[in-house]
Amino acid sequence: MSQALLVIDMQRDFCEAGGYAAACGLDIALLRQPIEPTGRLIAAARQNGIAVIYTREGHRPDLADCHPAKLARSAACGASIGAHASLGRHLVRGEPGHDVVPELAPAAGDPIVDKPGYGAFYQTDLELLLQARGTTHLYVTGVTTDICVHSTLREAIDRGYECVTVADACAAADVGIHSAALGLIEGPEGPILGRVRDTATVLADWGRGQPAAASNNANQGALT
Repeated sequence: MSQALLVIDMQRDFCEAGGYAAACGLDIALLRQPIEPTGRLIAAARQNGIAVIYTREGHRPDLADCHPAKLARSAACGASIGAHASLGRHLVRGEPGHDVVPELAPAAGDPIVDKPGYGAFYQTDLELLLQARGTTHLYVTGVTTDICVHSTLREAIDRGYECVTVADACAAADVGIHSAALGLIEGPEGPILGRVRDTATVLADWGRGQPAAASNNANQGALT
């Protein structure tokens, strides 16, 4: 069994003033809430020999990998991809806003997967990285719960990974949407999309050398 912690799109463009999310009118205070619990998970993962893999959503400077439909959607929300702002061009690779927030900065050697879409497996080498490590269990964190986190989770489930979504280490720009997205994971059919746990439960399971995906603890953590 090999485990990995996915830190999805905890970027300045989504979590800081002057970035893409703020320009869209989203509540970045909500989007910053996962920073502290994710930091604890990263520290514990390193102590337990669990790989920490980061993703960043963004596009080539020439926007050749940004579909016209996606570009139009961003323009409609008031923050066109590629537009200039105080953190550089929105969602463009190499700009300050594309970086991971400094509180969660990757360590030397941590894989960083740059993706042009919402799901982290789409047009990336994430699956190759996981296969090379023999990864079987994924812990999913980041923003936003309803879009990039859910897209990545569904892609991972279809590829056979055991997944835990860490409720308080994820966020959406709306509390109700966050709660609903978590509720979809362990629905009426059972844990079709894996399990939902909170940070404390995951840390306790790691401390026992037990994957949280196999835990019988039904505590789903912060659903609101």
